[in-house]
Amino acid sequence: MDKENTPKIIIAIDGPAASGKGSLAKKLAAMLEYDFLDTGALYRRVALKVLEQNIDPANKDAVIAATRALITELSAEYDDSALRNDNVGSTASKIAQIQAVRDILVEFQRDFAKNAKKGAVLDGRDIGTVICPDADIKLFVTASVEKRAERRYLELQSRGINAKKPSVLAEMQERDDRDKARLDAHLNPDHDKYLIDTSGLTPQAVLDEALKIINSR
Repeated sequence: MDKENTPKIIIAIDGPAASGKGSLAKKLAAMLEYDFLDTGALYRRVALKVLEQNIDPANKDAVIAATRALITELSAEYDDSALRNDNVGSTASKIAQIQAVRDILVEFQRDFAKNAKKGAVLDGRDIGTVICPDADIKLFVTASVEKRAERRYLELQSRGINAKKPSVLAEMQERDDRDKARLDAHLNPDHDKYLIDTSGLTPQAVLDEALKIINSR
C-alpha cells in the first residue's frame, strides 16, 4: 500500500497522575515513529505562564487570555523540567476547570492528532473519551494512589527537593479529588479501553504489555 494512503494510527493513553502513562507514551511514540503529545504539559505550560505573569488562577479572563497567547508558542521547544513541580501541577489542575481554557486546548489536541503524518500517541485524562473518541487503540494506565505518591516522592528526591512522604500522598489525593470532580467519567476505563495497572510492574513490563495489546490489534 502507498505510504501516502496508509491510514494513520491514533493511540490514546489515559490515566491518573504518576501512573506511568507519560513515560509509556513517549517510548511508544519513539518506537513507532509517531508524533507525540503530552496533553498534560499543555495545561502545565499555561499554568507556568500564569505563574510567571502573577495571574490569579481564579481570574478566568486573564487565564483565558494567557491560554490564547500560548497557542501561538506551542510549536516552540520548551524546558520540560520547569513544568515538573508541584506548584505548576496544582495550578494546572485548577485552570483546567475553566471551560474556555479546555475548549482552546481541546481544539489544539484534536488538530494535532488530525495532522499527524504517520500516527500519533497522545496521553492525558480524556483522550479516548473526548479528544480522540475514535482512536484506534485506547489504553488506560493506572496504579494505586500509594504507589503513585511513592513515585512522585522519589522523583522529587532525585531532583533535590526535600519532600515529605505524607505531604506528597496528601497532595496526590487532593489532586485526584479535583480531577474526579471534573473528569469522573474519564478516569475509569470504558469498554473500548485496555487496562494496564502499573502498580507492580517495571517500566519495561509496562511497555511489553502495551506492545502486546497494540500488536494484537
